[in-house]
Order: sequence, then structure tokens, then C-alpha cells
Amino acid sequence: MKIEKTFTVQASQDEVWKFITSPEKVAPCIPGCEGAEQTGENTYKASIKVKVGPIKTRFVVDIETIEERPPEFASYMTKGEEGTKSSRLKASSTLALIALEDGGTEVTYTSEINLLGRLGKFGSGMMQKVADSIGNEFVAGLKEQVEK
Repeated sequence: MKIEKTFTVQASQDEVWKFITSPEKVAPCIPGCEGAEQTGENTYKASIKVKVGPIKTRFVVDIETIEERPPEFASYMTKGEEGTKSSRLKASSTLALIALEDGGTEVTYTSEINLLGRLGKFGSGMMQKVADSIGNEFVAGLKEQVEK
């Protein structure tokens, strides 16, 4: 499943970069995220509650920064599993920030997600709707925090 979203934040590229690459700042913007912690120089761990149809579950994910070119580009690898190990996910993601003439920043993120197990059995349409909803809530939360 592929997710791609582009949006504008009314803050400088440097401000957006500092916020979006800070786990303790960005985690509260992610729906269901119960916190993120740095576990190494380029690695993080997070716990995220997700509801898909009738299933409510929690994923523990490890995120690794693969490449960073501050303040404009980063790529990440995410791996995780449901607490019961009934589902596993693997995602490859990119983040691109472009400074705009009006002082704002255009943000584009993409993720290629593979979901296996019981949640992977839901149709791609259902999973896409859940992912889109999470993405929209994330954008709203991020803009609210950064544009203060």
C-alpha cells in the first residue's frame, strides 16, 4: 500500500525540519501514538494504537533514519508488530521539505507499507481509508503545533 501526502505549513523550512525530526515533538501529532523514544543515534521506538474495523490493537515499531539531508530530505525504515504478533508491518518512507517564497514550507511524505497477518487480510481499500484518516489527523496536529 502506498501513501503520499503533500501539504503546506506556515513556518520556515528550518522550523518545520526541527519539529518533524524530533520524536518527542512529532509523536503527539500521530493519532494513537503513545510516545516515541530515541534508542540509538539514528533509531527510535514507538507504540501506536490502531483501530481497523472491529479490531483495536497496538503496534510497537522500530524506526531507523536511513538518510538525512537537513533541512530538506529524510528517509526512514519502519518495522514493527502487533503486541500479539498477529500482524507485522514494514514501511519505507521519505520526507521532503521545500521552502516557499511566502515563508511557508511544502511538506511531502510518502510511505510504501507492507502489512502481513490478520490486519493484512483486510482489503486494501479499508486499509487505505484508515491510513488516509491517520494521515489527515497527523497533518492537522502538526500544523496546529508548528503554526502557533
